[in-house]
Amino acid sequence: MKQHTIIKEVSISGVGLHSGKEATLTIKPAEENTGFVFKRVDLEGAPAIPAKVRYVVETNRSTTLGKGKATIMTVEHLLAALTGMELDNAILEVSGPEIPILNGSAAPFMEILAQAGRQEQDAERKCFVVKEPITFVDEESGAEFMAFPSEKFEITSMIDFNSKVLGQQFAQLNDIQDFKDEIAACRTFVFLREVAYLADQNLIKGGDLDNAIVIVDEVLPEQEMLNLAEKLDRPALTVTDSGILNNIELQYKNEPARHKLLDIVGDLTLLGAPIQGKIVAKKPGHRVNTEFVKVLNKYYQEQLKLGDIPKYDPDIPPLYDTVAVQKILPHRHPFLLVDKILTLSEKDVVGVKNVTHDQYFFPGHFPNNPILPGVLQIEAMAQTGGILALSTTEDPENWDTFFLKISEAKFKHFVVPGDTMVIKMELLSEIRRGICQMRGTIYVGNKITTEADLTAIIKRRKNDDS
Repeated sequence: MKQHTIIKEVSISGVGLHSGKEATLTIKPAEENTGFVFKRVDLEGAPAIPAKVRYVVETNRSTTLGKGKATIMTVEHLLAALTGMELDNAILEVSGPEIPILNGSAAPFMEILAQAGRQEQDAERKCFVVKEPITFVDEESGAEFMAFPSEKFEITSMIDFNSKVLGQQFAQLNDIQDFKDEIAACRTFVFLREVAYLADQNLIKGGDLDNAIVIVDEVLPEQEMLNLAEKLDRPALTVTDSGILNNIELQYKNEPARHKLLDIVGDLTLLGAPIQGKIVAKKPGHRVNTEFVKVLNKYYQEQLKLGDIPKYDPDIPPLYDTVAVQKILPHRHPFLLVDKILTLSEKDVVGVKNVTHDQYFFPGHFPNNPILPGVLQIEAMAQTGGILALSTTEDPENWDTFFLKISEAKFKHFVVPGDTMVIKMELLSEIRRGICQMRGTIYVGNKITTEADLTAIIKRRKNDDS
């Protein structure tokens, strides 16, 4: 499948549910691989906040993203609409601290996105494919999430608020193409007993009976109802037999469960990739939704790395063989840990190390259970990265690389005699003043065995008089 963005920009204005502030949202087309990026155009420099789970800063009654001093509240309904329209890239400019709540659902966003049109782009979609069961349990709330392999994206949401009015409810989305007709119009909801508390917590400043369903489990005393009516700027509050405030009719008997599913779709969008798999959620909420996304993200990042495994064909001549490597690196047997270089670009390098049983360290390192020491795997990364760093000089044979820092080192599988390590080193930032930061990954077959971030400095040799 190809990536998609909108054809033309569209705008919509309204008040924020919690901030109570007016804002205009303008959705603009974006280039391939941009993803969804918020911009606070009311702030100096229009700071950008990518719609990624690592930028989640608050989940109290909504999902808030933040980067630096800029934040944007209540992003979930808009993100759900973008996913429901099967879009991949868009710039989301907002003139205030919060996305307009509108009618409390994703339907108004779906409507303006339909007006904007949808256009295919050249780049392919990068999907997260659920290949094995993934489970997340939150002991504090009792929430449970599970992801299972499936041929498509589907969700089941189950809620239980211990409410006589709601009872236990569940909702299903069997295909993302059904989102517009079955889920998008379902509105947010709140219990009457929570309204006064939320107002006292400086929330729901923009809340009214036009953008939320208020469920009444128990009728409050008359004076409290009068006080609440004043807070909501209503002349009076009445309760129907169904337990819904002011005669608002539900679109579906299970509209609350459907809205919770809508929220899940929005929060899952923070993974940054469409999902191919079945999600089952019990007692969802923004905090646990985003915690589950963090779990999924670990699997997704692993999948991206595995999908990026360099192809090694020993029948294809390498870019540098061992002799050529030794013309660049000062290391020699038994400490030369790179046998050949397969590819080299301005941003990355791929090397190979064949692990043989006769290497000097095996007899003394776990005798009778030969394992390549982790520190030597890191050294193999450093030597491979050294080729990339030294390639930026005109005379690499006259320079050396020295370690400054090792971080985020992870050893996931043993490396043993007979293995062929394919080592990929990628620049994390431009080399400046000789400082190079790289991310290293070692692959053996279809497995990632080792990962680490390395920082080094390149220096001209002191004994060089040239």
